[in-house]
Amino acid sequence: MAVISVSRRDGDTFTVAVDDARFTVDASPANSVVAAHVDVDRAALVVESFRFLLEREPASSILSSFSLDDITRYFPEYPGEIAARLS
Repeated sequence: MAVISVSRRDGDTFTVAVDDARFTVDASPANSVVAAHVDVDRAALVVESFRFLLEREPASSILSSFSLDDITRYFPEYPGEIAARLS
């Protein structure tokens, strides 16, 4: 399994490293996924979101910069799946 490293870049933006790849993720409260899990640490939400993505596609297929809500456009099951993982 890939090693996922997350660090807060500024405000609601996180930098995620998966092996040699780097990503920028918006986890602002404007994201419906973040709003639904307001009591969850955002870094933990980003890590779990990347686990979800990596189960479905290689890191090289993940957009280099995106917001958590963008995941739903590609994987409609994401909100329900992430809710189950975080409960």
